[in-house]
Amino acid sequence: MSRRAKPESRETPPDVRYNNVNIQYFIYRIMRRGKKSTAMRVMYDSLDLIKETSGRDPLEVLDLALKNVGPVMEVRPRRVGGATYQVPMEVPVERRTTLAMRWIIDSARARAGKSFAEKLSAELVDAANSQGAAVKKREETHKMAEANRAFSHYRM
Repeated sequence: MSRRAKPESRETPPDVRYNNVNIQYFIYRIMRRGKKSTAMRVMYDSLDLIKETSGRDPLEVLDLALKNVGPVMEVRPRRVGGATYQVPMEVPVERRTTLAMRWIIDSARARAGKSFAEKLSAELVDAANSQGAAVKKREETHKMAEANRAFSHYRM
C-alpha cells in the first residue's frame, strides 16, 4: 500500500553562523530529545576544533567529508516470484547526503572517550581524508552493490 501523493519537501533555513544548509541538517541529525541548542553548540564546537587542529576551513572539510562518505550505489531488496534479490541501484543526491550525515554521526558516536564535539570533528577530518569508519561503511555499501551486479536487470 503506497500513498497517493508524495508530500512536498519543506525548505530548510540555513544555519545562523555559517549560513549553510548542510550544517543546519547536521544540527537536526545530532539533536536528541528536541535539544536544539545543545546540538548547535556541539556542531559549532566541532567546527571550531577542526579550524584549530587542522588549520583548514571547516566548511571545506565538511563538504569534502560529505562528498567522500556519500555512496554512489546501494542495494535495495526486490521481490521477484518468491525470491528476494538485492538489486544495486544508483543513490539519488538527497539520499546520498542524508546517508553520509547519518554515517558520520553514527561513526562519531561509536568512537571511544572524549566529548562528542571532539569525536565529531575527528570523524569529519578523517572522512575528508578518506579514512575512518564512515568511509569504510561507504566502501562496504559499494562492495555489496558490486557483488550483486548480476541482479541489476531487476531494477525498479
